[in-house]
Amino acid sequence: MQNQLGFVLKLLLLSALLSVLIKYAGPSLSIPATATNALIIVLLPIVIIAIALLWRFQAQKQN
Repeated sequence: MQNQLGFVLKLLLLSALLSVLIKYAGPSLSIPATATNALIIVLLPIVIIAIALLWRFQAQKQN
């Protein structure tokens, strides 16, 4: 129970930090509004999760 509470608090803190970073540092980034950039922004989280799941699957398969 204590371990789960610590994990949730860490996740909440990381989420709040990311939110503040996006709010204050995001507007200073000049990312052009192109179709390529839109695709990268939309597909990048999916690709990252797929790589993480494949990596975990391969590690589990070896054990």
